[in-house]
Amino acid sequence: MPKLRVIGFDADDTLWHNETYYRLTEERFTSLLSDYADPDHLSERLLEAERVNIAYYGYGIKGFTLSMIQTALEVTENRVPQETIAAILDAGRELLRHPMELLPHAADALAHVAGRYHVVLITKGDLFDQERKLAQSGLGDHFDAIEIVSEKTPDTYARIFGAWADSAMMIGNSVKSDVIPAIKAGAYGVHVPHGLEWELERADKPNNHPRYRAITDLSALPDLIRAVEADAS
Repeated sequence: MPKLRVIGFDADDTLWHNETYYRLTEERFTSLLSDYADPDHLSERLLEAERVNIAYYGYGIKGFTLSMIQTALEVTENRVPQETIAAILDAGRELLRHPMELLPHAADALAHVAGRYHVVLITKGDLFDQERKLAQSGLGDHFDAIEIVSEKTPDTYARIFGAWADSAMMIGNSVKSDVIPAIKAGAYGVHVPHGLEWELERADKPNNHPRYRAITDLSALPDLIRAVEADAS
């Protein structure tokens, strides 16, 4: 088994906070429509709209905002006030304006691997928003390549890792998007839980797979890499 050559990092909720702000926006959304439905019902309807709309709008704030508007129209039978639509649009713009906040140990973890490995950011979502957050993060110089993709599948990772797939490691908070498809492409998949998990990213952990690893946070990454490389020796 070859030693590691490529380290891939997810962005949202792995290197910086993301889901936290979506949850706050959803609370604002349910408050705006509290006269029409209770918060749990609105959240369920919004999630279903997101599930369907990913195929049309992809991941990210723009698709989320359109899903909020669609849900508002549906639960009010197209009687939602114009000022409520305006407030939903403003909530979406506020998400786009929200300052980027790094997660603990993210900068140190990247500094540890930069220059030692081929380091790749692999993230999905809106191109403009992901580029904005990366620029604000100050982490861009640590990466040898940036991949903003529409979906994370085994083929996605196989394309990015290429001939180095069996000596690659993907690190992220989503078992569904960052771990399982990377393992299927031949790489290591490392789960770093964030604490908040989007319902559409839920999946069972591949606990018995020899290439699955889990750490509590990114401070444990250097020790994990050393352990994996020792096993490969």
